[in-house]
Amino acid sequence: MRRILFICSRNRLRSPTAETLFATHDTETASAGLAPDADQVLSLDQIEWADLIFVMEKQHKSKLNQRFAAAVKGKKVVCLDIPDRFQYMQPELVDVLKQKVARHLR
Repeated sequence: MRRILFICSRNRLRSPTAETLFATHDTETASAGLAPDADQVLSLDQIEWADLIFVMEKQHKSKLNQRFAAAVKGKKVVCLDIPDRFQYMQPELVDVLKQKVARHLR
């Protein structure tokens, strides 16, 4: 079973949408945020659990590498370049996520 982690800033809109969207019978998903006030603050356990990590912006990848360098070494981390301008499950966000994530799941 594939384990996918989605990361954004506050874990309120983009990463929870992705977590919900890509959870299937053969894929486990989780989401977290990098900000101290995130709904689910990213933990070392989550990084170790994940087979594949998606971040929403370049700044997230940079912060991830700074805070968890040893844990992300050897993991595939993909930046989706999705700005923080969408609401949870907004149709436009769902479309962008499907388009950008699907190619990495084949």
